[in-house]
Amino acid sequence: MADLSIPEGGFWPAPEIPQPNIYPMEWRVETDKLAAIYEKSKRTVWNPADLPWDGLDPDDFTAEQRLGIMYWFSVLANFDASGPAVFARATIQAFEKHEEDPVRKCFFSITRDEMNHEECCQRTIARLWPGGPLDWVPATDLERAAHNNIGWLYHNGGRYWTGYSSAVGKYSLPVLFTSFMMGEMAASTLFRGMATGTEHPVFSEMFHRIGRDESRHLQICMTILENEWPGLTDDTRSLITRQLRAGFVFLSMILWEPPGGFWELPPYFLHNHRVLMDHARDAGLGVLSYEDQAENWRVAMARIRAIVERWGIEFPAIPELDIEGVEVDFLDPEDIIPVF
Repeated sequence: MADLSIPEGGFWPAPEIPQPNIYPMEWRVETDKLAAIYEKSKRTVWNPADLPWDGLDPDDFTAEQRLGIMYWFSVLANFDASGPAVFARATIQAFEKHEEDPVRKCFFSITRDEMNHEECCQRTIARLWPGGPLDWVPATDLERAAHNNIGWLYHNGGRYWTGYSSAVGKYSLPVLFTSFMMGEMAASTLFRGMATGTEHPVFSEMFHRIGRDESRHLQICMTILENEWPGLTDDTRSLITRQLRAGFVFLSMILWEPPGGFWELPPYFLHNHRVLMDHARDAGLGVLSYEDQAENWRVAMARIRAIVERWGIEFPAIPELDIEGVEVDFLDPEDIIPVF
């Protein structure tokens, strides 16, 4: 065996690696609970292709109902289709900032789950409305209204992504994860209600599986926040309050109806949105009534409020739901960072 080559005076130290950088590699574990959640995520992986898609027959619905379902999933896709990219970018940031190994792995697991959720939107739309969301030519006033609304919806999604892309690097974990927690709380609330309300077995199984994923994502967020919230500065608490308001504004498009402040929409958007949602509801998709959606949001807000106020974080006023709190100024797209 050849002898080692050892220079006179000893080995030369490798240059210091400029940061942020994914190197040097390390697998530090500080939160065993997060590691356990990641292991659980590997055991509960599911494949959207295995859902009973043959049972989703377009002929079982009227054209208006198919359009309504397509529209609802197009609205959902504005959030779920951003999920893989948002958490992929957050995963890279977690590596660059050398977060503990379970944090990086949990980010990865959420990225994978969100890709599944996006695929459910893709498969449903392709089966019921080929060319949807936007690559089709509308032939009726209802179709033109749906096509136009989706265009405006995705215009706002593009604004959100631009803001997130420029902002994610400057936010600390407590701020980021408060926003993520808001999204996951909303998502688990949404899919629990949809799974109960839908009349179709494909959607029932889909919503149950997505809801289970979102509950696990919420558990990840809460575990990280329990580590990060102690010792918050007043400035960070104030920023989190703004993020809670931002989360309500952004997520209300799918959980309820879009309030003012962020959304750039034409004056006819909301009326046509309601008409199209009525067609999805009539199809048995499980879309809750306006009043039930509002009550679900109130319940979710109450849960979030109870969590954050334990750590001295003021809750924002939500006048749309008659919830009192701290007034928050107008929100720019850069303020909106919650995801599903």
